[in-house]
Amino acid sequence: MALSRMHSISLLGLEAVPVEVEVDVSRADKTLFVIVGLPDTAVRESKDRVLTAVRNSGYPISNISCTVNLAPGDLKKEGAWYDLPIALGLLLAMQAIETKIHSEYLFVGELGLSGELRPIQGALASAMLAKELGKKGILLPAFNANEAAAVPGIDIIPIKHLKEAAHFLQHPDSIAPILYGINEDIFASDAPAVDFADIKGQVHVKRAMEIAAAGGHNVVLSGPPGSGKTMIAKALLGIMPTLAVEEALEITKIYSIAGMLKEGQSLVTQRPFRSPHHTISYAGLIGGGAVPRPGEVSLAHGGVLFLDEFPEFSRSVLEVLRQPLEDRKVTISRAQGNFTFPSDFVCIAAMNPCPCGYLGHSDKRCTDSQMQIDRYRGKISGPLWDRIDMHIDVPALNYKDIIETKSGEPSAAVQERVKRARRLQAKRFGKEKYNAQMSAHDIKQHCQLTHDCHEVIRQVIDVFYVSARGCDRLIRVARTIADLANSPVILKEHLMEAVSFRQLTTV
Repeated sequence: MALSRMHSISLLGLEAVPVEVEVDVSRADKTLFVIVGLPDTAVRESKDRVLTAVRNSGYPISNISCTVNLAPGDLKKEGAWYDLPIALGLLLAMQAIETKIHSEYLFVGELGLSGELRPIQGALASAMLAKELGKKGILLPAFNANEAAAVPGIDIIPIKHLKEAAHFLQHPDSIAPILYGINEDIFASDAPAVDFADIKGQVHVKRAMEIAAAGGHNVVLSGPPGSGKTMIAKALLGIMPTLAVEEALEITKIYSIAGMLKEGQSLVTQRPFRSPHHTISYAGLIGGGAVPRPGEVSLAHGGVLFLDEFPEFSRSVLEVLRQPLEDRKVTISRAQGNFTFPSDFVCIAAMNPCPCGYLGHSDKRCTDSQMQIDRYRGKISGPLWDRIDMHIDVPALNYKDIIETKSGEPSAAVQERVKRARRLQAKRFGKEKYNAQMSAHDIKQHCQLTHDCHEVIRQVIDVFYVSARGCDRLIRVARTIADLANSPVILKEHLMEAVSFRQLTTV
């Protein structure tokens, strides 16, 4: 009987941190099994799963005293993925197997009572940590092997049963590692669910969506029921640039830790589209829990967050959108520390112009009083309005638009213009930044305005009382319009178009 040390992981938010699993075994009159190191209920129950799985895998256990320490001791341990390292550590400490290579690998996996390994969450983050620590590889459930294989430079060892893992430690050539397997062709865009060519009329709204996709700008769509707001929002995905490998890995990491990868899915290859219901809670939108998990704003990272019936969300829920809309990240404070989740998305919010929905409709009369209309719009605070770049009216379709048989411009053609504009921004800022994220310094450096443009800004401030933040957002949108026009400088017509896409009376 002896002491063994295995290496595993713990998940803190979206990050994996190393955990050392120490297993000490000695003779005793009866079997005792203790786990220390701030384990939660799932970890404490590991002792029963591990002992049963070890016995059912052909390794007899009787009359031992086993102490398992999960270090560091001040870090709370959650989940069942410590089963595999505890079981292998137990076999090593009992001298049931002999190996000298266990220190070269990380081990994660939940055991069934027969010894089979069950799927886990966070396989991609675990593989990333293994590479960061300089490990040769990682042993994990075969179900998760393809997901982890998205990380190059380490051996991904797929394990189906505890006996396979024990045999591998004694005979490292017995299991071939899964090879790194990301081909950029898998990111080729599928046919969009909603093509721009299928949207009737709404030419100016489609132009706004093109600008939003090109510069990463947030948009509010205001129009009566049936005007096509939801359809337009869904069509936005079809004109956004295809995912880069780095983006896909980051999105996959979020979905893996949240346990939202589909069965058989090893990598997220399409930008996400999240549409939470307006009854969603604060924690559901932003993220939460004792050890926080990502919320909808993080699940929309790299894609689109669609907020339908925008004023119907509770005021407290809407106000927490300020940080992700401004900083493109969310920070949640807990006793264990601060957890930061990425939340870089394009927000499309849809609303009616009034409670009944028919204010300004050409055929139907609005039945709401001015007080009701003001109260409805007042559910969205001024600071939140200020953080949304474009405010667009979506009018009801007329008869001519509805029966129009001529198809509009397809999403593929619009996407090519968006990609060209994004390439200009990548050349200007680097891959990780685009126009909607420009700081005051970036605006000063890359958005020099002509005398005519300064005059437009002066009039906007004097007439509509736009804040400094609102002016910066106008300039960011104008910079994107100039990029779509392949213009190195912002011209008056670019700024005027940006002004037309902001209902300044509501700001």
